[in-house]
Amino acid sequence: MRKVKWGVLGVAKIATEKVIPAMQRAERCDIAAIASRDEARAREAAGRLGIARAYGSYEALLADPEIEAVYNPLPNELHVSWTIKALKAGKHVLSEKPVALDANEGRTLIAARDKAGRLVAEAFMVRFHPQWRRARELAQSGAIGEVGAIQTFFSYRLLDPKNVRNRPPGGGGLYDIGCYAILTARYIFGDEPIRVVATLDRDADFGTDRLASALLEFPRGRHLTFTVATQVSAHQRVTIVGQTGRIEICIPFNALPDRPMRIMIDSGADLVGGGARVEEFPVCDQYGLQGDAFSRAVLGEAPFEFPIEDAVLNMRVIDALFHAAERGTWETP
Repeated sequence: MRKVKWGVLGVAKIATEKVIPAMQRAERCDIAAIASRDEARAREAAGRLGIARAYGSYEALLADPEIEAVYNPLPNELHVSWTIKALKAGKHVLSEKPVALDANEGRTLIAARDKAGRLVAEAFMVRFHPQWRRARELAQSGAIGEVGAIQTFFSYRLLDPKNVRNRPPGGGGLYDIGCYAILTARYIFGDEPIRVVATLDRDADFGTDRLASALLEFPRGRHLTFTVATQVSAHQRVTIVGQTGRIEICIPFNALPDRPMRIMIDSGADLVGGGARVEEFPVCDQYGLQGDAFSRAVLGEAPFEFPIEDAVLNMRVIDALFHAAERGTWETP
């Protein structure tokens, strides 16, 4: 079974602790090289992770003729520039989210993809976890009646001023985790929001949003409400509410790779769970599933389900939310 040879740009924590180990365990991924602007850091990461080649520059990795696909976990403001460079070098690219800082910047990746004839996509791993696949199946099948509302909460506590999540221009909660709330609602509803409103609280020292809440109206009167925060206790939960029941995804975004995940389906018979049942999913790693799906597309075995155009649609909503918060008005994506 042939594997795609991957190169990784940078030694970001998400890459070295989550994505690379998961892809190394996956069926169709061979992590063949890693690069850093500090060659010593690249060599240290390569040795620790068992990666054959380490480069002291991103350019050197892109010049490696054996590398077929690149994973780009660089800071948000570098996603587009290095993704385009990788495409020009003839590599397929899986870029971390958000794929750009605004929709116009994201659109440049469509032209770059078309010119290069290579695949480029945004790394939203949650769409590959079976708990989300099942939640969408239930929601769209009418198992809980017509879905009218989704409520999402996602938070963590991070006070380090040197962390890229706390530094402009690409830091802040809406870029980092608000994008998940938007994406998963679009995924469940199978539709795009028609108007949005939001409020943000910014850290006076960091200049990034540390608390964001929003209301998104979808066609047929359906709503997403969400809150994301970067300076409160860690918590995440998604509730999908229909006319005759609800679905709760208990660990919706950082699904654990070493234990079964669960969703709860409740008929709403009473307020103490009398109509509730639980579905459990076998142990899996959503990062590995994503890597295999992308690799199969590179090998021409199956199309990639989520083209870069989907990432631009998500960025349009983020743009509208920033505008809504600044102007205090409803905005249309």
